[in-house]
Amino acid sequence: MKTGLLFAASAALIVVLSGCESTPPGVERGPHGTIAYDVLVNSTPPGAKIEANGQVIGEAPIHLKIFGDKDGTFHDFGSYYYVVRALPVATNQYVQTRVFRTGHLFTPEDHIPQRIDFDMNQPNPYPYGVPAPAYAYPEYPPPAYYGPPVYYGPGVQFYFGPRYYHRHW
Repeated sequence: MKTGLLFAASAALIVVLSGCESTPPGVERGPHGTIAYDVLVNSTPPGAKIEANGQVIGEAPIHLKIFGDKDGTFHDFGSYYYVVRALPVATNQYVQTRVFRTGHLFTPEDHIPQRIDFDMNQPNPYPYGVPAPAYAYPEYPPPAYYGPPVYYGPGVQFYFGPRYYHRHW
């Protein structure tokens, strides 16, 4: 009797804790199980051209639609980074860049912000472009390994097929 009651209680607990994952009503769904997030992009002074992943989307202030995971992080669509840039309006202004990690190949992922603000009069913190790991671009190979020699274990070979005997004369 006690084992039956224990089994029923554990089954009920599993059903309650498993639950169902559902998106809230009124949320726009995207590809690969993502949902749409609305991000306000501002610049000071207004009117800067805004690029998202290399494509010009308009002039600031603008609303940018980003498809991300349900936990509020960027989705991995095959790129290591999601890059938002603001191009200067006048002379003596700087290109501003915001770089967000997407979690590609088990790298960390960033949360999608509610708004992005650019101050065009501040110097760019990345004067030589977007910082990227060595494995992100194939023309820049990863650094050499200088540790102890790597041991892969004993070599075992299996051969399936017709037997071949070689005679030594």
